[in-house]
Amino acid sequence: LFLYFQVLKAFDYSPPWKGQQQMYKLDIGWPKIPEYFTGQTFCVAVDSLHGLVYVGQRGDNVPKVLVFSEEGYFLYSWNNTVEMPHGIFVLNTATDSSVWITDVGTGKYGHTVKQYSPSGKLMQILGTPGNAGSSLIPLQFDQPAEIFVEESGDVYVVDGDGGMNNRLLKLSDDYKEMWLTGTNGTGIGQFKIPHSVTVDAVGRVWVADRDNKRIQVFDKITGEWLGSWNSCFSEDGPYSVRFTPNYKYLIVAQLNINRLAILAAPPVGSIGDCVMVNTVQLADETKPHLVDVDMKSGAVYVAEIGAQQVQKYVPL
Repeated sequence: LFLYFQVLKAFDYSPPWKGQQQMYKLDIGWPKIPEYFTGQTFCVAVDSLHGLVYVGQRGDNVPKVLVFSEEGYFLYSWNNTVEMPHGIFVLNTATDSSVWITDVGTGKYGHTVKQYSPSGKLMQILGTPGNAGSSLIPLQFDQPAEIFVEESGDVYVVDGDGGMNNRLLKLSDDYKEMWLTGTNGTGIGQFKIPHSVTVDAVGRVWVADRDNKRIQVFDKITGEWLGSWNSCFSEDGPYSVRFTPNYKYLIVAQLNINRLAILAAPPVGSIGDCVMVNTVQLADETKPHLVDVDMKSGAVYVAEIGAQQVQKYVPL
């Protein structure tokens, strides 16, 4: 028995994914001029149709939204009516494109979800600017964390980033409530800082339930709870959820341990428990906050509030 353990020790047993080949490599040439990042970079969104990357940053006297090409060239920025961006999302439809931003500011633009044209023209405001609200009123947000919009126009909002609301809201394309789920707590369908939301190809809504250290999954039509994953998050909760273009993997940012986790997405049917396929270890203190994936190239963009930069990882 002693010899058996010695052999095990010599073999240095580690989980199966640790020895696997890496799946992504850092694109050190992106962006071409990192000096354009002048604030804290909280969020990033990819317009894969037009090859654009939008970055939301915070700080005094800094442009709140920066736009780069996917090659890394800075194109332009805008600043109007954005106070403290938290989440950002690009929607492409057959006729046009728009950029959605959740704003957690406490000033006159805060506690809202806003739709902009690609050049920064304000088109739509959801919520009451400057007023934090309770979950009794669906469109009264308190630090809305992130938004995901389907091509159909259906909208999913996780609200909020530490405010009084802990909920997932689905709106129709004319911004009427379709369903609402979640209260503050640790039980099934409850949240402690629902921080990121995405939808897969088979009608499931995935939410990073950050402070409960789990991902919860819901039916997009009914809002019914389908399952949760927590065994992968003992070290740190999930901050961000995004699928790879083939919907085979879920990319999850873990801010406090400076890591991207790559999880196997379950097929239709049972959610089961999470399987970590691979990890990308980032440098200390980079603090990856939110990520987005280019649904054409598969590149992963990571908004790092510690390093105050966005980095691009390309699939190998």
